[in-house]
Amino acid sequence: MSSADLALAWLLVVLCAVSGAYCLRQVRRSGGVAAGEAVMAFGMALMAVPLGNRDGWQAVVLAAVFCGAALHAVWLLRGGVHHAHHLVGSLAMAWMALTAAAGSGHGGGPSPVTGLLLLYFAGYVLLGGTRLVAAGGAVQGTYPVVATELTRACRLAMGMGMLTMLLMM
Repeated sequence: MSSADLALAWLLVVLCAVSGAYCLRQVRRSGGVAAGEAVMAFGMALMAVPLGNRDGWQAVVLAAVFCGAALHAVWLLRGGVHHAHHLVGSLAMAWMALTAAAGSGHGGGPSPVTGLLLLYFAGYVLLGGTRLVAAGGAVQGTYPVVATELTRACRLAMGMGMLTMLLMM
């Protein structure tokens, strides 16, 4: 791993960990929804740590955690389809963990599943960035508005982190 790749990996770890910490702070206010986001963010941070190959038990444990997060996301779907992103994110993380465990190096490009996930998260990041910029003009410094924008920024950061991890597969 080159020094630039190593630096990018550690920046991704920090970005995801900070997003996770922010989500933990928001758990009470969100009625528990932010707990799922915190698990995802900390899990992404853990997966981004540049430790070399993730084979064996580490990948299986990570996949189990993300499958549990996917079940939680299915439970959240009772509250509306807007929780579907949590399900996609959880399943994407489980996919990356299992792919790492299988040690699949796709010489001919990404697998179809990885390609679909790349398209989804690229669209999510573009849409989220557009919404954040559009809402940025309305921010007037009051706490609830700033907290909402911070939440959107954390979600955007996690989406960019997911996109980066998928690109690095």
